[in-house]
Amino acid sequence: MDTRFLQSFVAVVDCGSVADASRRLDLPATTVTQQMRALEADIGCQLLTRVGRTVKPTVVGARLVDQAREVLRGVRELRSAASDTGLPAGPLRLGATPTALMGMVPALLRRWMSAHPTIQVYIEPGTSSKLLEQVVSGNLDVAILVHPTFAMPKTCEWRVLRSEALILLAPREMTVRNPLLTAAREPFILYDRKVVAGKMADEYLRSRGIKPKVRFELDGIEHIAQLVAEGFGVSILPDWPAVGKSDGRTKRCPLPPPCPSREVGMVWSRASLRSPLADALYALVERK
Repeated sequence: MDTRFLQSFVAVVDCGSVADASRRLDLPATTVTQQMRALEADIGCQLLTRVGRTVKPTVVGARLVDQAREVLRGVRELRSAASDTGLPAGPLRLGATPTALMGMVPALLRRWMSAHPTIQVYIEPGTSSKLLEQVVSGNLDVAILVHPTFAMPKTCEWRVLRSEALILLAPREMTVRNPLLTAAREPFILYDRKVVAGKMADEYLRSRGIKPKVRFELDGIEHIAQLVAEGFGVSILPDWPAVGKSDGRTKRCPLPPPCPSREVGMVWSRASLRSPLADALYALVERK
């Protein structure tokens, strides 16, 4: 059995279509289709079926997809163990939130390329919750994300990189004598309450008895900062690291204590044979 066919099978299940899977794998859609037919012929069962515009696993396919993931994970670990260097074979599979990708990741990648030039890096962006799932499942070696509201799984190693207190972000020309009064008075851009820092901001305002005049609610710190810069309102956000020169059209105002903070850190699986790659990456962060 060709493990590339299993990889395509898993990709089709995850993506829900052959076309999306082919883009992820950088293969022609016809190749992916041929691989699925060959895999089904080898196993002797239909694994996929079309439901409307999407492709779903059959009953047999649903039973086999997790085993296929295990086989692929075993192959990756086999290749890792076959490395003739002090670290497992690459690529390093790194997950990162969009804010981390724009902030701390570029400098970290430069250090990695200098220290380990032969080990390539595969980067997957995503939300903190999705990235954590990928680390736990073994699909990512390490991820930079925001600590969830619950405890990390015991199988995971967690290292804090930054602690980001909430701040009021306002247009530069706006006079802010009392950040809380400003948040209550001005049009407000709400950070998505489904994410950790958005929930923190909402609970902080509620604890102070403040009901802001919400104009928009969205995820994405950079997008909210752009709206604030354009004069659409103010927002409460984590004090994230600016990328390059900070936008001179906005200003960051500290909030009255006690003010919550979100923790941004690095997480990886302790038991993985590829954990030395995560250790090596974290060592470069410590030297920052």
